[in-house]
This record gives sequence, structure tokens and C-alpha cells, in this order.
Amino acid sequence: MKQQLRLIGLDCAHCAAKIERAVQELPGVSSASLNFLTGRLTVEGEEQALAELFDHTVRLVRRYEPDAEVRRA
Repeated sequence: MKQQLRLIGLDCAHCAAKIERAVQELPGVSSASLNFLTGRLTVEGEEQALAELFDHTVRLVRRYEPDAEVRRA
């Protein structure tokens, strides 16, 4: 299953790479891709894991980019 999120206010390419790697390491996630220019995070994984993905992603983004906002795409 695939899910897309939008990161608004993402202004650090290095932080975006850290977020992408951290999301890839979440349990049940098979792949994650974050496009820094568009702010789109595409995640593929198990359906059950993706149900909890949004909350985990919000916490990860706050850790690396406190001013960025996460929305469902």
C-alpha cells in the first residue's frame, strides 16, 4: 500500500534526507521517498503500519524540522 504526505515549510535538504532515512526505518515501511523541492513524502509498506505512519512522521519531522508542518496529500 502507498501513502503520500506533504511537508510544508521544509527548508533544509540535509534534514529532508534525515527524515527520509528515519521513515524508511519505521517498522512495516518497505520504502520512503521525500522530494525536497515539492515536499512530498511517498511511503510504501504494510497497510497496518501505514495507519500509524502519520503520527510517527509528525514526530520525526518535528525532531529535524520543528517549523515544518505535515499534512495528508
